[in-house]
Amino acid sequence: MNFILFLILGLLAGVIARIILPGKQKGGFWLTLLLGVVGAVLGGWLSNLIFGIDMNEFWSWQAWLFSIIGAVIVIGIFELIFNKRRSA
Repeated sequence: MNFILFLILGLLAGVIARIILPGKQKGGFWLTLLLGVVGAVLGGWLSNLIFGIDMNEFWSWQAWLFSIIGAVIVIGIFELIFNKRRSA
């Protein structure tokens, strides 16, 4: 998958993850893009490690599923860290 398609996948995975995780969320486009791309990398790594799924196809449902799962994990961890820091 080329770099531009990977950024698009990460951005959309980040947006979907933001929709899945309700609540007041800080950060705009760039933070969503960054967390989505990190989540897509995490999801791709986990899918390859656990299931042996290759994440080279943009239109693969596995790539989208694991990218969204990874983005939900990354955004959830980010929110936990951010909310703890803000309330302290």
